[in-house]
Amino acid sequence: MSIAQQSVFDENPARMPEGLGTSEAFLAFQERLSRAARVNRSVLLIGERGTGKELAASRLHYLSPRWRQPLITLNCAALAPTLIAPELFGYEAGAFTGAEQRRLGRFEVAHQSTLFLDEIGNIPMEAQEKILRVIEYGTFERVGSTESITVDVRIIAATNADLPALAAEGRFKPDLLDRLSFEVLFLPPLRERQEDIQLLANHFAAQMAHELGRKAIPEFSDEAIDALESYPWPGNIRELKNAVERAVYRSDSGYVTDIVFDPFSDPFTPSRTTVAVGEAKTPAPHDAAAATPPTVQSFHEAVGDFEVQVIKRALEATRHHQRKAAQCLGLTYHQFRGLYRKYRERLESNSNVSSVEP
Repeated sequence: MSIAQQSVFDENPARMPEGLGTSEAFLAFQERLSRAARVNRSVLLIGERGTGKELAASRLHYLSPRWRQPLITLNCAALAPTLIAPELFGYEAGAFTGAEQRRLGRFEVAHQSTLFLDEIGNIPMEAQEKILRVIEYGTFERVGSTESITVDVRIIAATNADLPALAAEGRFKPDLLDRLSFEVLFLPPLRERQEDIQLLANHFAAQMAHELGRKAIPEFSDEAIDALESYPWPGNIRELKNAVERAVYRSDSGYVTDIVFDPFSDPFTPSRTTVAVGEAKTPAPHDAAAATPPTVQSFHEAVGDFEVQVIKRALEATRHHQRKAAQCLGLTYHQFRGLYRKYRERLESNSNVSSVEP
């Protein structure tokens, strides 16, 4: 993607894209981000895939004194290592095969603005050295030139890699890591923002309904909400968005009851109970029990039975204290509550004691 193709936001900060959330983890992160935005220093964003690192970088920029200038970005994972230096620092005509005319790099275009380097762990060591020089002295040279260019650029970097470990292995410059980590902000994964899941789901559902030309705002059944809140979301917000949009477009009405978490589940995969040709055995005439086909539970029924038993044991061990039971199972309290609501009738049918809420 060329520099001219960079997407920029409107200079009006009121139109800055906002994250959604009311959870304690989300609000604490936003508070730290807002504080860091005002200081003209590098910021390192660390988070799992799908947690919204680019949105956080955009918010950092548009809350900073540099907000009038467009945010310049580069996804370091999208380029071959040999192309990163020309993209960042530009090049002169004839610097290499195919360089027919001078081209400005991202640093030069980001003068008096912010440069967002996504997946910075993918930058080769040679380019890291030049980035370090820009941060320390504010100068660099285009590829194929000896002319020193002075710029004023704030760097925001993002990664899901362990940069201290890469530095210990000699794959990332420790000095650059020190310069980038004036402030390190960890984006909370969605599993730690359980209170935000329904809010985000409603937002994505409304967007999808609008895209489909539907007037009614979709509603989720209680079972669908429980399923959304109980799922661990390894792909975080991006995965939630896909699951919700898929559920809305597959629904024939404005009431969403089914959530498909794994779109790669093959409906044509043979059942595990299928017997291969030649393996079937004829039961002995005197063995009446062998002649009766075994009753086979569906996968979801078996999983449900297992979850009920695990929850029951945890409640019994904690004298029916739900928060303590959640801790025993390694779940957040809200994840536990989602499972408890899902199996409430089965959990309370054989017990004379109601579970104690904190």
